[in-house]
Amino acid sequence: MTGPDTGAAPGPTAGRGGPEEEVTVQDPTEVREDESVQEPQAAAEGVTVEGAPADGDQAPDAAAGGVPTTGSDGAAEAPTDQDPELTQLRTELEERTADLKRVSAEYANYRRRVERDREATINGAKAQVAGELLTVLDDVERAGTHGDLTGPFKVVADRLTETLTRAGLAGFGEVGDAFDPSVHEAVAHGTSAEVDGPTVTTVMRRGYRFGEKVLRPAMVEVTDHDPDAVPAGTGSAGGGESA
Repeated sequence: MTGPDTGAAPGPTAGRGGPEEEVTVQDPTEVREDESVQEPQAAAEGVTVEGAPADGDQAPDAAAGGVPTTGSDGAAEAPTDQDPELTQLRTELEERTADLKRVSAEYANYRRRVERDREATINGAKAQVAGELLTVLDDVERAGTHGDLTGPFKVVADRLTETLTRAGLAGFGEVGDAFDPSVHEAVAHGTSAEVDGPTVTTVMRRGYRFGEKVLRPAMVEVTDHDPDAVPAGTGSAGGGESA
């Protein structure tokens, strides 16, 4: 009969005559857990990892001044300002800025020229109309000299004169003015010791200007200075006495 199975592992072969040895099998999970526990313990006991700098030592970059190096030669790549593309962009920007300034200046000059031409055209048209009315003003002035400028006619004449004056028409030519050939037309000449130089002594027709433009010179009589000239009225009196 077979005896009861006790569950124990069979021992070594009895034929060899040696003592029986106990064999134990270790669980693999327990081995991994032991290794993971030993690694933190080794770090705590001061074990240094090969290739890492020890305490108190400086890394090669830190010993060189703390500037990190890049590249195979360990030298830092310094940024350059001589980038061809950046230089080209700056040049194009300067050219476009200069073009913009030139166009702006040309446009400003064009606007001023157009405005000046417009004002000149308007003033020229006004001056032309005023020049056509100068003979009317001469008639109005003669009527006033003879006392005929009265009633409604005087009101119309005054309004006409005010309107032309407001538009820019101005008359000139008064007795006592210094003779100016650019604005005076001398039609008679005399001498006198009472004047210091060429002087307007008689105004036969007034002159007019519109702005800076002379529409018509004044028709005048001019008297020059002559210390030996006989005063007016003396020659006739002397002649009467001699007669």
